[in-house]
Amino acid sequence: MEVDGALPVMNGINAPVELCEQVKERFLQFLNGFVLTDSLDAEPSQSNTHSQGSGGRASQPQRFYVEQLATMKERELKCLYVNFEHVAEYDQALAQNISEAYYRLEPFLRAAVRSFVRQHLDTYAENEDGSDKQFWLSFYGLPDNERLRALRSSRIGKLSQFVGTVTRTTDVRPELFSGSFRCMECMTVVKEVEQQFKYTQPVICPNATCGNKTHWSLVMDQSTFVDWQKAKVQENPDEVPAGSLPRTMEVILRNDQVETVRPGDKAVFTGMLVVVPDVAALTAPGERLQAKLASGDKAGMSEGVTGLTKGPARTGVRELTYRLVFIACGTQPLDQKSGMINIRADDDQEPEEVLAQLSLEQREQLEEMRRDSALYDRLAASVAPNVHGHTDVKRAILLMLLGGMHKQTREGINLRGDINVAIVGDPACAKSQMLKYVAAFLPRAVYTSGKSSSAAGLTATVVKESESNEFCIEAGALMLAYNGICCIDEFDKMDVKDQVAIHEAMEQQTISIAKAGIQATLNARTSILAAANPVAGRYDRSKPLKYNVALPPAILSRFDLLHVMIDEPDAHLDQQIAAHILSVHQGQGVALNPPYTMEQMQCYIKYARAIKPRISQQAQRQLVISYKRLRGDDAAPGSASAYRITVRQLEALVRLSEALARLHLCEEVGRDHVKEAFRLVKNSIINVEQPDRELADEDVLDDAAEVEHIVADDVPAAAAGGDAEMADAAASPAGSDAENRPANAAAGAEPASTADKAAAGGDAAGGDAAAEPPRKKATKVPQQKYNNVKNLLVMRLQQLEEGAAGDGAAAQGAPGGERLEAGPDEVVGSKQRDLLEWYFKYLVERGAVKEKEAGVEEIMLAEKIIAHLIKREQVLLVVAQPERDGGEAAADYARRLQNERVLALNPNYSVE
Repeated sequence: MEVDGALPVMNGINAPVELCEQVKERFLQFLNGFVLTDSLDAEPSQSNTHSQGSGGRASQPQRFYVEQLATMKERELKCLYVNFEHVAEYDQALAQNISEAYYRLEPFLRAAVRSFVRQHLDTYAENEDGSDKQFWLSFYGLPDNERLRALRSSRIGKLSQFVGTVTRTTDVRPELFSGSFRCMECMTVVKEVEQQFKYTQPVICPNATCGNKTHWSLVMDQSTFVDWQKAKVQENPDEVPAGSLPRTMEVILRNDQVETVRPGDKAVFTGMLVVVPDVAALTAPGERLQAKLASGDKAGMSEGVTGLTKGPARTGVRELTYRLVFIACGTQPLDQKSGMINIRADDDQEPEEVLAQLSLEQREQLEEMRRDSALYDRLAASVAPNVHGHTDVKRAILLMLLGGMHKQTREGINLRGDINVAIVGDPACAKSQMLKYVAAFLPRAVYTSGKSSSAAGLTATVVKESESNEFCIEAGALMLAYNGICCIDEFDKMDVKDQVAIHEAMEQQTISIAKAGIQATLNARTSILAAANPVAGRYDRSKPLKYNVALPPAILSRFDLLHVMIDEPDAHLDQQIAAHILSVHQGQGVALNPPYTMEQMQCYIKYARAIKPRISQQAQRQLVISYKRLRGDDAAPGSASAYRITVRQLEALVRLSEALARLHLCEEVGRDHVKEAFRLVKNSIINVEQPDRELADEDVLDDAAEVEHIVADDVPAAAAGGDAEMADAAASPAGSDAENRPANAAAGAEPASTADKAAAGGDAAGGDAAAEPPRKKATKVPQQKYNNVKNLLVMRLQQLEEGAAGDGAAAQGAPGGERLEAGPDEVVGSKQRDLLEWYFKYLVERGAVKEKEAGVEEIMLAEKIIAHLIKREQVLLVVAQPERDGGEAAADYARRLQNERVLALNPNYSVE
């Protein structure tokens, strides 16, 4: 845009007043004459909601800043927001002068804004007493961002812009901007004394007959005070060089800029760098800082410390006397600067308000996604596209991004609406990749590691201000992720005391602190996405979750969804994963072209979160049915639940159903939403799915007569004892591995639970001496049942070995405890018939078998398990077998061989 006259470029702070006045007039011309012509500039990208203005339409040319005055008057604001790109488009020399000499020109630019407001809003520019109001100027949209580390002395006084994360903010306090002082000797009032970053009094009384320099009194009613706030801003992690700590900068916010940022915000700060005296460096530890006037004999020290004056290190420099402070004239959320959409900016927004903030292209894309019949699956496939498979885990992350409804009871108790998700899995299952994706999806997402995080670093800590020596609260990761997601990797590596610290934050979403005289309850409305590894490095499917993950039940129950990712060899799946990873490395494939981009997902989720679904009557009945089913499955004997099903899981069903209703843009939660939520909860790790164990029946000869002989006696009543739990577990088809521990302890043996071992070829000794029996179909037994019977048999043989080593006799005098010879060396074992008799009596004494038919089934199943342990897993060995009698039929010998062969524990078998 052409302007009349050429504006010379100023030379920093040494520019004359005449040139500053020229810049003032040119800037006033810009405010009055700038016409918005580009539709892209019409989008409200101001630093906050104050700056959106009344414009934004590109249908006809408009004077952008003249129309913004209407918004200022409506909201009673005192700050005008100016896009620096508009200034550069209007006059490049004006933009260069403002950028290079902002400290010098700032009072003149504010005067231009005051004149601009007076021209168009005469009455609004005056106070009630007739004095002029103070108006302020906020720039945004600078072309380049400076690194916080690059803000050095060369940038002092220049208009700069940098990006950082707010870690701490102070209270809003009044600051003396311009003071009126009364001379205490002649009562002359000196007005509008500008404060130079400290309490500044007049140099000398203007009265020619007075000459007072020290005795002044502040006239409060004629002085100008402004709101003031200090924020501590930390360098972004991606800008920190290797081996360096993140640096911090103190940012001063004034007027309408106060309370525009909160701890955890990633924001763009625009302003200037100034130098202030570092008074804290001149005081002793614990000494309170006070403003003092320089006395006559110490006037020379007012310029600062002269450095080291003794010893060989005499430098004579004034170091550590000043520090850099950034005075921000404008703040802007990082998501607006980078194009990222904060899906959790304000949960109180209505859908119409969200639509009004979207562009025409985004609205068309939103309508197209709404008509997608496979939206649920396509959105889930778009989550972490670099990761192959794990559809249910991606669905859980998608629902966590949507979240449920945050509610409040009449008593003021908050009900959590955020969804917590935990991922437990083997190494190299891309758990951290999913956490990194979520951390990049949201502006207020924090990624941390459980091993290197303390309780104070996760919640909050109390620190002492260096200047005022007052205690204040510094936010931790959960507070920094307010209205966002806190991603905690290596969750199982946290110390126990640190895990306890997040109990309250996960369920109540608050953090309570009682330290150093501070009693506070802080809000921590955040979702937690945690990733953990199994204890042994690999997930053992034969054990419940509580033996695979080092997490207490109190934390496990606070997760709405807890998924397990198991890395099992599968030729077809391994080929797909390998092809997927190689396509990612080659820069092609579906991973780089997901169904929806991250920006499209952010836009859709932001609109979906504005919907407030209600629970219908049908959904309410379905929720009750689903909860009763979960409780019923959990109460089944020998259940392998990861944790007990409580009311928390009912609330998890409610939150997941509301998130699914939001996903489909429904105003009511339907039955289908509840059924899908129940499926997700059921398919997560609440019940561990284990494949049934197949037993080869052709290895066993069923001898009905022998089995009848074992169970011929009357079955006595159940005897009370400490081993009843093991007997129940052994007789139950879904016995729990955990219930074996009391029986083992009572019998004096070590816990005998073991993982499955690879089947090896070859027959046990003497196994093929008999004729081949007729082939039968395979029998399937639940994994827990198989483990419990195996543990009982191994425990018995182990008792026999220990008893034989102790006194040379069978342990406890029970059947099956014979010392037998096999060759030159003595061996300790038990005949199979005696071992089965002991097993049956064990069940009968504990009350697990009360009917003859059930006893026959148990003995026949135990025979098949023994044959499997001998031939497939080689846990048991045949150490002796009977000789064949002359004239004995092959079938008879085969039956006698199976019942009278001596079994012993494989010495190479590792007993846990």
